[in-house]
Amino acid sequence: MKLILKACIILIILSNTAIAQRLYNTSEKLWKPQKDEAFLQEIATTIPTNEPVVSVAETNETCFALMSGNIYALKSGKLNKDNSAPAGVTELKNKNGDIWALTDNGIFRFQNDRWKKIDDKKYVDLCMHAGKLHAATSEEIYRLEGDRFVTTKPENGYYSSNMTMLMEDGTQLHDDPVRLGPISKIESYSGTLYVLRPGKLVLFDGLIVNEDFIDWGLLPSKNTRDMLSFGRRLFISTDRGMGVLQGAALKTIKGEEGLPVENTTCLERGFDQDIWIGTERGAVRMLKDEWHYFGADMWLPDNKVNDIAVGNNVVYIATEGGLGVINFEPFTLQKKADFFERHLEEWGHKRLGFIHTVYQKDGEWVREISDNDGGHTAPYLAAMCYKYAVTGDPEARKEAVESFNAMLFLEKVSPIDGFFARSIWSTTGDKDEMGRHGSGGLPAKWYKTADGKWYWKGDTSSDEVTAHFYSVSLFHDLVAKGKEKEMAKQHLEKIAAYIIDCGYTLHDMDGKPTRWGRWDPEYLLRPYGYVDRGVNGLEALTFMQTAYNLTNNKKFDDSYNQLIKWGYAANTIRQKNVFPPENLAPWDDNLAFESYYTLLRYEENPALRSTYLRSLERTWEVKRMEHISWFNFAYGAITGNDCDLEQSIKHLREWHLEPIEYNFRNSHRDDLFVEPGYTSYEGGLKAISPREKNITRGSRNAVALDGGQNGRRIMEPTGFIRDYWMARYHGFLEAPETNDPELTSVKRRTEQQFGAEPYKGLEKPVFY
Repeated sequence: MKLILKACIILIILSNTAIAQRLYNTSEKLWKPQKDEAFLQEIATTIPTNEPVVSVAETNETCFALMSGNIYALKSGKLNKDNSAPAGVTELKNKNGDIWALTDNGIFRFQNDRWKKIDDKKYVDLCMHAGKLHAATSEEIYRLEGDRFVTTKPENGYYSSNMTMLMEDGTQLHDDPVRLGPISKIESYSGTLYVLRPGKLVLFDGLIVNEDFIDWGLLPSKNTRDMLSFGRRLFISTDRGMGVLQGAALKTIKGEEGLPVENTTCLERGFDQDIWIGTERGAVRMLKDEWHYFGADMWLPDNKVNDIAVGNNVVYIATEGGLGVINFEPFTLQKKADFFERHLEEWGHKRLGFIHTVYQKDGEWVREISDNDGGHTAPYLAAMCYKYAVTGDPEARKEAVESFNAMLFLEKVSPIDGFFARSIWSTTGDKDEMGRHGSGGLPAKWYKTADGKWYWKGDTSSDEVTAHFYSVSLFHDLVAKGKEKEMAKQHLEKIAAYIIDCGYTLHDMDGKPTRWGRWDPEYLLRPYGYVDRGVNGLEALTFMQTAYNLTNNKKFDDSYNQLIKWGYAANTIRQKNVFPPENLAPWDDNLAFESYYTLLRYEENPALRSTYLRSLERTWEVKRMEHISWFNFAYGAITGNDCDLEQSIKHLREWHLEPIEYNFRNSHRDDLFVEPGYTSYEGGLKAISPREKNITRGSRNAVALDGGQNGRRIMEPTGFIRDYWMARYHGFLEAPETNDPELTSVKRRTEQQFGAEPYKGLEKPVFY
């Protein structure tokens, strides 16, 4: 019986894979499928404090933090004062597995769960050198022997590197003693001790204080802060970038080389051949070929980083406003998609089959009845279509059907066939009020149903129509069965017919075109609507071709040909506006790609396909520099061409797991340069990683540097879920090779309420 069931599942998956191959007849694929390999996903916890955390150290999975001279231990997410620790501490250090506390009147070691004073001197820094712990005062370096520090100062004093002081027998005579200090930091590099003075790097070989060992280069600034030895390099943090000693050459790392913030404060070795850099504006992780930036409020309680400690796959960041903790947990992209699916359930994003943003109202999380409930639901409907086509999972099909019925509800709630609502408000179950604003800040248009149970929002625009054709056509092609297929066809047929009957506009209840429901030549081919002629023309062509393909009704074919006669097809070539700045609308890019993805599934005429593909090629070339997976996957699926697939998968891995919209800032960064090999046609300074900004919808803008909602809004992460299953469906991404559920899924949490309470109002009607 088990073998039969297994065979049936395989047949379902193979069957649906065959459907995937029929969506686009690309004879050659110039990309190689990527593996969904395990990676380390960052997960942030912030612990705000009333006082600055000035130093931090970690040992045996215990973190110690320093505030106002007192030591605190981190336990269960809270900082608890260690009353057994010394007071008046100035800095914490982890050396050779022990925690050391530096004070003005001595140094203490934490070992075997107790603090012990080792020496009375005031030490400024520690390092391991030649297998021994070395400690520095402001003028001298000592070596730990047992429980006692012994000086490394030569009996007859230090020698100078000044050759004029060298006698023939190798001795030196000094009028004034040679100083090793003033010492601020010490470090062991390439078997030698190095001393960092304020603004000066010195080599100390045990006898000679060498100030003349650098053959090439200078420090980027005299304002030096910290020093770290890592392999063949010695790093020095300054307020104008990092100095890097390699052999006898002193080089500089600045924004041009990828350093996000040049005003650096501290350095710490990471856990995976990486280096952590504290700055005045956040923390930076430096890997071999890339840089990761972590700022407040998303990752840290404050931007000014005072110190960093690293444990096993965890980083502790001491800031002026508290302690930031970043854990690195093994994930696959499939696990991340499952994490976000769980989030939708736990945080109350779902209602009546729609997907909603959640926001804070009077201290309570509530679902937003938006200006575009259908458009915000469409990515999730598409995601579940892809997921069902890939896996045959009945739960995915159930979710797809539920969201499809929500899309139907938007049309059924209106008394006019083919005219559908932006959103629907329940008189019994919704805590959010009916929005007062409509398109472009115009007054909202709300209508009450005949039975008085619902209100629905009119003034429907091109955004919603495009979303319906994109997602419902996918449902028709990949999921729908029996009556569902007929309902999907009828839904799109009625909308397309109403647009034609209204003269290629969308009439509201007053019989007049809605603000943005315009595809007529009187609008698009005249100055008033000229800026929209490309994208709106592309949309109109998509509506008519899709309706004709699904119904074979000549009315839609005739309308499609009429649009072509008006020049709409030719106008699509330059549909993507790149100037002036006020004409750049990232949501239009989303509408364009939803249209390309739908239209080019159905258009078979070689001449017209050539025109639309030229449009797609031009548009994608503009969007390439942003590395957004949705645009890349759509382009690759349609054309079979190389679509920057490696960057797309990297983009998905860099999504953080926090859909709460905290404030983020990147405009201050020193690395705002377009990546080599790409061109910014729209004037964007840099493609900002998803790690470094808020989660956004399909109309993403990777060049937006700043933003946020003060943590008072929670964005639905449907974009990731759609992009992941789209990649799996089209073969861009392979299934994880592991069967370990800890790497492919997350456990459901049934007894916790995180966001908006579950919807308890009227249920939507049944339509078939």
